[in-house]
Amino acid sequence: MDPRVTRLAKLLLNYSLRLKKGQLLKIQGEIATLPLIKAAYEEAVRIGAHPYTDIIVPDNREILLKHGSDNQLGYVTPMSKVEVNRIDALLAIWGSENTRYLSGVKPRRQVLMQRARKPYLTKLFKRSAEGSLRWVGTLYPTLADAQQAELSLTDFAEFVYRAGHLQAADPAKHWKKVQKEQTRLGRILDRVDRIHVRTSGTDLKLRAKGRKWISCHGTQNFPDGEIFTSPIEDSAEGRVRFSYPSVYAGREVEGVELEFRRGRVVRESADKNLRYLTEMLNMDTGSRRLGEFAVGTNYDIKRFSKNTLFDEKIGGTFHMALGASIPEARGKNKSALHWDMVCDLKKGGEIIADGKVIYRNGKFTI
Repeated sequence: MDPRVTRLAKLLLNYSLRLKKGQLLKIQGEIATLPLIKAAYEEAVRIGAHPYTDIIVPDNREILLKHGSDNQLGYVTPMSKVEVNRIDALLAIWGSENTRYLSGVKPRRQVLMQRARKPYLTKLFKRSAEGSLRWVGTLYPTLADAQQAELSLTDFAEFVYRAGHLQAADPAKHWKKVQKEQTRLGRILDRVDRIHVRTSGTDLKLRAKGRKWISCHGTQNFPDGEIFTSPIEDSAEGRVRFSYPSVYAGREVEGVELEFRRGRVVRESADKNLRYLTEMLNMDTGSRRLGEFAVGTNYDIKRFSKNTLFDEKIGGTFHMALGASIPEARGKNKSALHWDMVCDLKKGGEIIADGKVIYRNGKFTI
C-alpha cells in the first residue's frame, strides 16, 4: 500500500474526526476506494472505536435509477433513518471506477431519489452543527478520477496528496495554521453586511448581516482551504458566469451563467447540458437560492481537475452553492440540492465588503 494512504487515514480519524474510543464510525465508499477504507478501518480499531463499512456498488444505483418505480426511488431504508441518529462519526470516501456512470439516467429520476433523501441530509447537517456528529469527506485517487483530471494516475495521486499537505512532516500542524489565519479573516467578515463580487462576466451583490463565516481547515472536507458563509436568502442580485465546468452527480455542465433577482435564479444558461442544469434548479423550492458563498484559499491546488472537492478550494477563486445552507453559518435555506460552482478571481477580480475592497486578484487584502 502507498504509505501516503496510511498517513491520510491516520490524519482523517485523529485530526479531522477526532475519533474516540467507543464511538460508532461509518466508513463509506465505492469498491475502488478499498485501500483507504481498509486503512481507516484499521486505524479506527487501533483507537478502540466501533467502525463499520458501507461499500457502494455503482451498478446497483444505476439499476435502481433506470428501472425502479417512482415509489422505489423515493424509498429511504429504515437503517438509514436509524444510523443518521446513532453514528458518532462519518467518513465518506469519494473515488470511482467510472465518474460518468449516471450519464444515461434521466435527470428527473435523480431528482426523485435526491428529494427523498432531503430529511436525511437535513438531519446530518443539524447534528453536525450541534456537534453531536462529526463527518469528513475525502478523495481516494482512482484511475477514472485521474483521467477526468487529464493526468496519469501517478501524477493525480501526487496532486491529491500535495493538496492535503501530506508531504509535510506534520500535516495537522499545517491545517491548524490555516485555521488560525482563516479564523482571523472570519472575525473581520462577521461584521460585514454587503458583499459585491466583480470580475469578467460577473457582477453580483448579496448580503450576509447576522450570518457567520466558517473556516474550513480539513475537519469536514479533506483536502480543504476555504472560508464561507450562507448569504441572506433573498439578497442575491446580479449575474455570475462560472469560469470552470460544473460537475454534479456524474454530469458536466459547461459555461454556466446565472442571473439572480431577490435571491432567486431567474435565468440560467449553459453551453453544455442546460436541460440538466434546469432540472436540478427545479428540484424543490430552495434549489434556486444560494446556500453558500465561499472563497477558496488552497494555493497548493494549482489546476482545475473537474472534481469539486479540489476545484472549489483553488486559491484565488470564489464559489457558490445553489440549494441547502450550512446551519453553522446560520443559513436558513432548505433544499435537497447543494451544487458548488466555481469562478476565478485571479485576473482582475475583486470582492468589495461594505464599500471597501477586501480581496483583489486572488488574494485577501485585509
